[in-house]
Amino acid sequence: MAERTWKEIKVRYCKHAGCNVALEAEVIYPADHLPDQPPHVGSHRCSHGGICMRMGEAACIWAGTNPAYDPFQELE
Repeated sequence: MAERTWKEIKVRYCKHAGCNVALEAEVIYPADHLPDQPPHVGSHRCSHGGICMRMGEAACIWAGTNPAYDPFQELE
């Protein structure tokens, strides 16, 4: 069976959250009987995303409330 785990990609300061947040990716590792397959990325999330969704205002793509705004893209 495939193994799913969340891996931290980077840590950044988020103005909306007012603190450092971890940007994470769900990495799916193949089953043992498919060892030649590379890991796949399933989805992305922010460690503070759940709290931002409950704030009542659109946050960003990482929180899932505003797909048009990625505050971390500006920093790169």
